[in-house]
Amino acid sequence: MTTTDFAVRRAPSAAPADQHRSRQTLAKWAFLVPAIVYIAAFFGYPLVNNVVMSFQHYTASTFWTGESPFIGWANWRAVFGDEVFRRALINTALFTAGSLLGQFTIGLALALFFRRRFPLGGPLRSLLLLPWLVPLVAAGTVWRQLLDQEGGAVNEFLHGVGVISQNVPWLSSPQIALLSIILVNIWIGIPFNMVILYGGLQEIPADLYEAASIDGAGRWRTFTAITWPMLRPVVAVVLLLGFIATVKVLDIILVLTGGGPANSTESLSTQVYVNSFLQLDFGRGAVIGNVLMGACLVFAVIYLRANRNADVR
Repeated sequence: MTTTDFAVRRAPSAAPADQHRSRQTLAKWAFLVPAIVYIAAFFGYPLVNNVVMSFQHYTASTFWTGESPFIGWANWRAVFGDEVFRRALINTALFTAGSLLGQFTIGLALALFFRRRFPLGGPLRSLLLLPWLVPLVAAGTVWRQLLDQEGGAVNEFLHGVGVISQNVPWLSSPQIALLSIILVNIWIGIPFNMVILYGGLQEIPADLYEAASIDGAGRWRTFTAITWPMLRPVVAVVLLLGFIATVKVLDIILVLTGGGPANSTESLSTQVYVNSFLQLDFGRGAVIGNVLMGACLVFAVIYLRANRNADVR
């Protein structure tokens, strides 16, 4: 039998294989296209439009006239030259760092605590979820009453135990207001950190802890050699999601201080709100929104690179 005859005989079986691959390709695109269209319509278009808007003179009259002249970098120069924006940038960094540190530290401590089985452990975990379930506006309103300088429950309690001799202006002092908001946001974010980290702890095999106990490892050695390395992927996810959620916090700040006193609690989110919805200068609001998105993008890239390097090692 010649090579030509063999190729001819093999040809009929090649066609069904090609058809099968074609059907697989079509099936893949059938699933991908709706997702691509959805992302492009509801994420891609607003993102691109926001970037374009930052280079336009886009105001409330634009919705009626349709005119939004291109003004180049004028909006960017105006925003970055504004002292309030620079103050908001620093406040956002402090607010985000303080909130993440407090939420993660306390959340991890509680997750480690509840990892041990004890009576009423389940009900106690459920109670700790309440701050996460309460609407942020309602939580902010309650905390505004608790932190009120005159008659607030926090000052009354501190007076009663002898910690302070005069009322603390938690929300009306430029030196204390930002710290007060950070503490409230920590209270709100602790349940999220605890739940995710607790779930990660449950995935660590108990055999590793038994082996460490047999080898005579103490609690700190067990944590650094087993718990932390095994929990690191979950920690990365918690910090990434926590950063994205914290850097854009608006409602808590508006309810508690409204950005005051003396701009001491202004953040990038409040500046977007003020420029876009109070001053109706959508171009400047778009600039600050782009800065927020850029910060989230940079943090996400750092997270992905760190994860990739960890996987390589």
